[in-house]
Amino acid sequence: MALTALGGLAALGYGIDGLLSETRATNPHNSLRWLIAGVLAHDVLLVPAVALVGLLLSRAVPGPYRAVVQGALIVSGSVAAASLPLWRGYGGTPGNATVDALPYGRNLLIVLGAVWAAATVIMVFRRRRSRRSRRTGPARGM
Repeated sequence: MALTALGGLAALGYGIDGLLSETRATNPHNSLRWLIAGVLAHDVLLVPAVALVGLLLSRAVPGPYRAVVQGALIVSGSVAAASLPLWRGYGGTPGNATVDALPYGRNLLIVLGAVWAAATVIMVFRRRRSRRSRRTGPARGM
């Protein structure tokens, strides 16, 4: 564990050194603003929203399907958050279509559709399995 922590601290130090020594490329003031906004958005918006969704899920989704829905929501949120700069169009260069050449919004919808299709298949499989086990009844011992 100590070796991993040292590696993490070394990577953090390298990143901070690059941020502060390459100010034209990194714009430390803007980076600090994004860091503060990210921490505030996480603590003020994301955590309460996740807690509320978790509460609603515990009341609205039946037990056998709850974990599947939670997993699909976690994957969906992670993919959407990780690709936010792409599907929002941040970082592109005006007049240079090759920088942001893909339809990221559409591609995000395709990925999310695949995630929820897989979740639906898993839930259908669980429903059929539970119906089958109810029909056959409990196994009788010797």
